[in-house]
Amino acid sequence: MRVAVVTENARVYYLATKVLREYRIPFYSLRLTDRIPFDVEVVLTSFEEYDKINFPVKIAVVNENFIDELLARLEGRKRFKNIYIAIDPGERPGVVVVADNRVIEAYHLKNPKDVGTILELLERYPKAKVKIGHGAKRHRILMLKSLASVLGEDFPIILVNERGTTPKVGGVDPHVQDIVASINIALRDGREVKLGELIHAGEPTKGEIEYIKTRSRELSNGKITISSKLAREVAKGNLTLEEAIEIHKKKKGDKK
Repeated sequence: MRVAVVTENARVYYLATKVLREYRIPFYSLRLTDRIPFDVEVVLTSFEEYDKINFPVKIAVVNENFIDELLARLEGRKRFKNIYIAIDPGERPGVVVVADNRVIEAYHLKNPKDVGTILELLERYPKAKVKIGHGAKRHRILMLKSLASVLGEDFPIILVNERGTTPKVGGVDPHVQDIVASINIALRDGREVKLGELIHAGEPTKGEIEYIKTRSRELSNGKITISSKLAREVAKGNLTLEEAIEIHKKKKGDKK
């Protein structure tokens, strides 16, 4: 597949080539007077120069969202019909973009509050719908609260039953399993709700609090057990476990 960037507009050239490099799509850089090579399938140009270029398939680059139409054009379709940004919640969430049942992008996030990638994907694919698995409750709530702080509690999201989405295969990298799970979530139907309906967790059970305290000991190599109060905040999605451990350390330090 070949793309030609045909423009004398410096801003459009920078934007188009930046995105093409991110997607590892090969391209030609041409001037308006250059002959377009035979293997070019799509021409990218500015809105002002659009009518000056004699080529059957061309896209005017206004912002990074042109990548949606470009990928569809390269597949011989004008636009993708259905685009989903799917999330497998957890300590290191898996995120994929699936367009018409084809995986377009895949990511492994640092932690549940690392939602910058998701926000960038929503800008890149403005018609995409967001799906998230129903598991990993505290990680899911923490992530959705981070998204709601930017998108608002009325933002629609599709909650999917993720049972059976993670492959049970020995020797497979857990990071790969998270990506596979998010792909399976993208391909499943779910229930559309507003973010606000998913971020207000009820009171955690005693078992949840004890589990989080145990995890704090594991993460600190047995040196720290956070308080039940901090564990409750973690369970409700108000803090990450790492943040709670740091708060505990600081409080201990202040008492010395």
